[in-house]
Amino acid sequence: MTPRSTQILSVQILRAVAALLVVMHHAQAEAAALAQRTGAAFAPSGLLPWAGGVDVFFVISGFIIVHAAAPHAVGRHAAQSGGGRRRFLAHRIARVVPLYWLVTALYLAVGLAAPSALNGSGGPPDAGQVVASFLFWPAARPDGAVLPLYGLGWTLNCEMAFYALFALGLGWGRRAGVAWLVAALVGIVLAGAWLKPGAVPLAFWSNPVMLEFGLGAVIALARGEGVRLGGPARAGLALAGFGLLLLVARTGPFPDGFLRPLALGIPAAFLVAAAALGRSRTQARPPSPVVSALAALGDASYALYLVHPFVLRGLREALARIDLALWLGPWVALGVMVALSVVAALLVHRHVERPMTRLARARLDPDRHSLPRPKTV
Repeated sequence: MTPRSTQILSVQILRAVAALLVVMHHAQAEAAALAQRTGAAFAPSGLLPWAGGVDVFFVISGFIIVHAAAPHAVGRHAAQSGGGRRRFLAHRIARVVPLYWLVTALYLAVGLAAPSALNGSGGPPDAGQVVASFLFWPAARPDGAVLPLYGLGWTLNCEMAFYALFALGLGWGRRAGVAWLVAALVGIVLAGAWLKPGAVPLAFWSNPVMLEFGLGAVIALARGEGVRLGGPARAGLALAGFGLLLLVARTGPFPDGFLRPLALGIPAAFLVAAAALGRSRTQARPPSPVVSALAALGDASYALYLVHPFVLRGLREALARIDLALWLGPWVALGVMVALSVVAALLVHRHVERPMTRLARARLDPDRHSLPRPKTV
């Protein structure tokens, strides 16, 4: 969560775009499954590397954590008070854990009640895998994949490791804190590439994709130091980022290893810099309805990321069983699935995520009343 005054509208909109990229990636897989069952022709779009929405999220997360934590956690007064780390971690836990635990429990319940409704993972989970999933601890599933019970949670395992590293540098000042964070991320990734650790958690945390958090942190440092770009420069960065993503989509398999932060992290950083480094302006009039809607979806992007697989899978099964899939066609069905995923996310964000987050913060941060009124980030 972050104070309203630290929110940047363009970054919120970019969060919505990143979430929609991931939704499109999974929706196309569900539409392809529908097409296969109905005999319809369907070729997924290769316009963009849709799964690269995760990389945009990682860069945004690196930016938001440094940007939003600065008033209470990064400054030296946090070190003097001794509460910076505790408050930061309390806020992150309250923000991330409740909804993730809820969807993980729901996924486990559905998997036990109707295993055929979910993608297989090599067999039923054991107790160790369930505990590791709830504790954000990287562990191998029965099929060998290093994924939590709810597969999307691998990104949150990365987030939690990033939060832990960031918390260690709190109270050192913005520059030193970001320098520590970037050095730690680079050191861990290079050590993993050199040592090739056999322990699953160490191998997971040294994945080069972790470097993308550092890119966002550097952008936040630049903004904190007063760097601002004019409209043409920001437009150039946005076009360069989008153009590179178009190019990546046409170059072959989805990038992995060190190629991923280069091929996807750099374009994502261009987009985040374009969104984050604008000059502050007094809002003379309310934003347009489209901008307001995208910003609202940005607020709900975490809910959209976590709940959309349930909506997509449920609609796929419903459309197939009532014979609507053949009548609609796979692309129309895909549009319906994406639209209802957005609606579901907005409802979950408003009626489930926000109340749970407020309750968790009330329990974890007894000094919350001394802070500005927060808004979800």
